[in-house]
Amino acid sequence: MSNRRFVRSVQPRVFVLALAAMVLMAATPGEGPANSGGAGYLEAANAPQGTQDATAEIKELIAKYAAAVNVEPVDINLAAQVWWNSPDVSMINPLGEERGWDEIKRDFYQNTMEAFFSQRTLAPRDISVHVYGDSGWAEFSWHFVAKSRKTGSTVESNGRETQIYRKAGPDHWVLVHVHYSAAPPAASSSAP
Repeated sequence: MSNRRFVRSVQPRVFVLALAAMVLMAATPGEGPANSGGAGYLEAANAPQGTQDATAEIKELIAKYAAAVNVEPVDINLAAQVWWNSPDVSMINPLGEERGWDEIKRDFYQNTMEAFFSQRTLAPRDISVHVYGDSGWAEFSWHFVAKSRKTGSTVESNGRETQIYRKAGPDHWVLVHVHYSAAPPAASSSAP
């Protein structure tokens, strides 16, 4: 494997681990593994992968995340069940970034998904969920197909997404960050 390919394959993993570490270290005083006494962060980092219940709940939230986009009009109430209603949440996407639930609701759901597309289908696949204490993240690929409201033509894209979650109650998880990008171009046959 060439050094370039190795770096490209490692960078996303390093990014996800760095985000997870930041979420664990930023736990609110009195909450989460960073403040559970004893070894704190190291204890949480070495904890076994989360319970099946937490993983199932996060997968259910991903399904709601997609379902909110897939209906006409976009279902903001359903999206609000997924996201933490806070100015601290964020979303990074190919068109820019949004900070806080109000910006995400307005710019992503209403001004992008609703305004530009009809007959939307966002389909997450190959979902992998990792839970450590009161923090977790999911990685998945997605396929998106819709009709352009302006031209009526079919719009189709593929990409990858990382979502960061925090536990907000005894059995309640919320989405705090999304970073998504289009799928990389297919490697050409002449690549080293």
